[in-house]
Amino acid sequence: MSTVTTDVLVIGSGPAGSSAALFLAGLGVDHLVITKYRWTADTPRAHITNQRTVEILRDQGVEADVVAEGTPSHLMGETVFCTALAGDELGRVRTWGTHPARRADYTLASPSSHCDLPQNILEPILVGRAAERGSRVRFDTEYSHHVQDDDGVTVTARDRLTGAELTIRARYVIGADGGRSAVARDAGLPFDGRGELAGSMNIVFDADLTALVEHRPSVLYWVLQPGADVGGIGMGVLRMVRPWTRWMAIWGYDLAGPPPELDDAAATAIVHDLIGDDSVPVTIRSTSVWTVNEQWATRYRSGRVFCAGDAVHRHPPSNGLGSNTSIQDSYNLCWKLAMVLRGTAGPGLLDSYDAERAPVGEQIVRRANRSVEEFGPIFTALGLTPGADPEAMRASMAARADDSPTGARRRGELRAALEAKDYEFNAHGVEMGQAYTGPGVVADGTPEPPPERDPELFYRPTTRPGHRLPHCWLGRDGHRVSTHDITGKGRFALLTGIAGGAWATAAETVAAELGIDLAAHVVGPGREHTDLYDDWARLREVGEDGCVLVRPDAHVAWRSDALVADPAAALREVLGNILDRTPEVTA
Repeated sequence: MSTVTTDVLVIGSGPAGSSAALFLAGLGVDHLVITKYRWTADTPRAHITNQRTVEILRDQGVEADVVAEGTPSHLMGETVFCTALAGDELGRVRTWGTHPARRADYTLASPSSHCDLPQNILEPILVGRAAERGSRVRFDTEYSHHVQDDDGVTVTARDRLTGAELTIRARYVIGADGGRSAVARDAGLPFDGRGELAGSMNIVFDADLTALVEHRPSVLYWVLQPGADVGGIGMGVLRMVRPWTRWMAIWGYDLAGPPPELDDAAATAIVHDLIGDDSVPVTIRSTSVWTVNEQWATRYRSGRVFCAGDAVHRHPPSNGLGSNTSIQDSYNLCWKLAMVLRGTAGPGLLDSYDAERAPVGEQIVRRANRSVEEFGPIFTALGLTPGADPEAMRASMAARADDSPTGARRRGELRAALEAKDYEFNAHGVEMGQAYTGPGVVADGTPEPPPERDPELFYRPTTRPGHRLPHCWLGRDGHRVSTHDITGKGRFALLTGIAGGAWATAAETVAAELGIDLAAHVVGPGREHTDLYDDWARLREVGEDGCVLVRPDAHVAWRSDALVADPAAALREVLGNILDRTPEVTA
């Protein structure tokens, strides 16, 4: 039995695993990726790629690939509720920041725009770019089990082509092996929540639906059909995969019975029902079944084994949070592993991964499942009751057009119910407002300010430690660059003003002492970076002689409102605490 050694073993090549490979490769970390599959995702599955994820991929130099392959935001947002695609339109909701009143929120928040990029297109981009930068990827290699000791992890895997066993010795392991994670199971990670709440099926198909959707472009078209087999109220989705010829139909099934076995004829019948026109030519590409879950790991780490992605947060696709959170898990973890492996941080830095990402996982699982529950008021507004006579339910839906008290009431209730779907389709605060506490940041003593607007719907930029660095445009050589363009890149960064130049000098001194990469930027007239619109002065929340210290993942590590007597000592203490620097730093 052969043995392979590596610093980090990544198990799984989904969004969490493939992005971990990209991040580790960019950081120069020796690593190996194994996956039991012969290639990356073979179905579209996850697709919404939000601003935070795109700006992370911008940091990695692959934003152009994402933009080139993704469906842009202006084609994503006319979300329709209807009786069939060719049937009666019940209502429409502007989504993913396309409402004129919300567009500015998204434009101001990030240098990057969200897009729709199916998982089977995203994963090859990530794996390909990672391989270009040095990743080793073994397909058809299935994880069996692992054993930890004080110095590393021994993983046993099986070559699915030959049946031969392979031993992999790694200093650390990232379990990114999906919703049925064997790594999380073997690591004994504790979970909360509930599993298998409902059954769903995906049907990927080709059909030219341009005439039915081009005038109302969207990612999602929700179809309500009373009298369907599941629950007495049929609600399905037609999801755009590629405009406007490749689609996915999503339909439910009863978990009380066996999963459906769909042949092409049965799948085509479901698709035709959702379209509302059985004369449309349809070619079935694939079918699959899955279950709706509401589960999250309360701990993401067991010794030298870390889990990320669906391995630790399992939920329906509502809000489009799954692959985004998975990539952000890996982004949070990989720079920390790199610094510990280099010896520039102590192992205590790795404790911050649990502290920071587990609360995010719980938040997005709960949010996605609440979004499912928020369809209830739509059913109520339309008079749809499980088990009721289908004809009576159809008549109740039609009554919303009546000039009667009942019709007026139904119209008002439906309007309010559709407005509440903002929490699924425009939850900008959930996507961009993640804030960390714990050993990975140093608090500055300021209280969390009360939200001025709904914190789930609206992102509020702040430099308070733990929050994502606010974006604004700076000037460099006559061109615009984002605050996110001069931070990240696997290094710490410090931003200050002309009056705080001593911070920049101190940063050079402390970086040399600690052996870390710390880029210091003085923003102001006559300096490399200028405050083009004075936006940074408005956003920084510290004085011109203060500073904002930013981590490699673009979250604020610490800030000082003003210049202190000994800035080098202040930075040395802050970075020492975050990096767990002790006289003897070992991995």
